[in-house]
Amino acid sequence: MNLTLKNRCAQYTLADEVKAQGIYPYYRPIESGQDPVVRMQGRDVMMFGSNSYLGLSDDPRLKEAAIAAIRKYGTSCSGSRFLNGTLDIHLELEEKLARFVGKEEAVTYSTGFQVNLGVISALAFRDGFVFLDALDHACIIDGSRLGWSKVYKFPHNDMAGLEAKLRKVSADAPKLIVVDGVYSMEGDLAPLPQITELCEKYNAAVMVDDAHGLGVFGRDGRGTADHFGLTDKTDLIMGTFSKSFGSLGGFIAGDHDVLNFLKHNSRSLIFSASMPPASVAAVSTALDIMQSEPERLQNLWDVTLHAHRRFREEGFDIGHTQSPIIPLFVRNMEKCLTAVKMALEDGVFITPVIPPAVPEDSIIIRFALMATHTREQVDTAIDRLAAIFRRLGIIA
Repeated sequence: MNLTLKNRCAQYTLADEVKAQGIYPYYRPIESGQDPVVRMQGRDVMMFGSNSYLGLSDDPRLKEAAIAAIRKYGTSCSGSRFLNGTLDIHLELEEKLARFVGKEEAVTYSTGFQVNLGVISALAFRDGFVFLDALDHACIIDGSRLGWSKVYKFPHNDMAGLEAKLRKVSADAPKLIVVDGVYSMEGDLAPLPQITELCEKYNAAVMVDDAHGLGVFGRDGRGTADHFGLTDKTDLIMGTFSKSFGSLGGFIAGDHDVLNFLKHNSRSLIFSASMPPASVAAVSTALDIMQSEPERLQNLWDVTLHAHRRFREEGFDIGHTQSPIIPLFVRNMEKCLTAVKMALEDGVFITPVIPPAVPEDSIIIRFALMATHTREQVDTAIDRLAAIFRRLGIIA
């Protein structure tokens, strides 16, 4: 190996330093499905770090659908959607997704990350402009870097800041605003009503990454645009299947002209293997369950609002969350990692969010809820976390 490259990599020592302190919080092996209680090192641990918002990732119906798809189609498509990797079930799923989110067409990608890489880079034309919220997900940022457009960032959910950027560019230039529908760490929503007003005023298009909004907001979990009644004014809706859909993959939905362009120009679609049959079948089954079992979404919001209230009563700073994603602000890396370790020892799985994912003054512990959690589990976890946070002097 090139010694310069090897030495450069060896200069990264942070992970080893944290491991030496006994508070390394990553790559922790789980020995069971993503249920409210998981097995870790032979013992039960309450899971509050999963994105399986509807609790479907371990649902027997999704498992059976995946098994049936493997029996019929095998384990892989062995190629890209563009060439030999399109199955009839891909097309069926895309039709269902388009109807679900209220768009003309949809196309699936192998992961959600690949969606944003491929869509944003393809639509970032040489004479165009892309506008990003400062807290957009990493794959949105990376997608914008791969395109030709000039990129402007505006402060998180700051509409005056966004308008100031929009004023700088020509009215006729291609303009794409990309925001998270629900921000994955902070748990707050994009102000879509104001964003769509600015789109109309400045002749811009808006793309919503609804990875954490689908299955959570809107009618039957149709997402952030549906929640605000703005589906028609939201040009592109992106979603992932690794959260509420309990599978893996992603999609983009919009009008025919844009989708046709993407199908023939989006590099991460054309040059990546397609979603495997098992994943496609699991997503399709999850989509049916979302619409036939509204009680899942009802229970998710029951435990979510209960948790919001309990955390605030205990003195936690949970920011401006409006969702099942609850940030517990710590603002100190060592205390954050120590609290995560202590919580796991006490039977509660939570996840730390530290730089570069967030600024130094915004270090948090991420507490996430599923529809399959009970109030009793939530109360037990909050009681244990409150004791830990008080012991570490994070809350009074």
